[in-house]
Amino acid sequence: MRYLTLLFLFLSIQHFSVAQSRKVAFKTDYGTIKVLLYDFTPQHRDLILNSIKDSIYQGALFNRIIENFVVQGGEHDIDIAKREAADPTGNKPRLAGEFDARAFHKMGALGQGRDDNPEKASFLNQIYFVVGKKVSEEDLQSLEAKKGRKFTKEQREEYLKNGGLPRLDGDYTVFGEIYEGMEVIMTISRFKTDKDDFPLSPVRFSVSVIE
Repeated sequence: MRYLTLLFLFLSIQHFSVAQSRKVAFKTDYGTIKVLLYDFTPQHRDLILNSIKDSIYQGALFNRIIENFVVQGGEHDIDIAKREAADPTGNKPRLAGEFDARAFHKMGALGQGRDDNPEKASFLNQIYFVVGKKVSEEDLQSLEAKKGRKFTKEQREEYLKNGGLPRLDGDYTVFGEIYEGMEVIMTISRFKTDKDDFPLSPVRFSVSVIE
């Protein structure tokens, strides 16, 4: 029975992976992180694919590292704010949020950063990986009461088993997940940082499409 259960889980994961069409690799000095992009968040999937073509994430930095929370990279919030403040047109380009129950803040999820805009629209050049922490049933019930929403069966099972950041669901767009190299992002998440969460030694990464 245990064998059949494990076989079912493996086949389910394989089916999910095949169902999604694009994969990318985040190459770092500490190893490679392979990510499956979700086809059910197509605008954010295409955003990072276009960013790769434009070399935006070539030699980029993981510039905000918070253990048990996230590893964030690309354009920093401070730099975005300065650039937009200096723009005489007041232009603040964003991508509308894409929210799907299958895309949630499990361990290893890939999300798009944003500021406090009420539309929950994403920055164009900032991503993060969920490191997260343990989640209890009480945590989920409290969030459901606070946010007026219910976690799906899949979400609940994943959070209770492996942890994550359920409080970010519905507020930040998740558009992919790590399928190989989780140990690399966990290693990076434990690097020493300054008071602003910037790593004391540069942590660079480059993104490429896996054909």
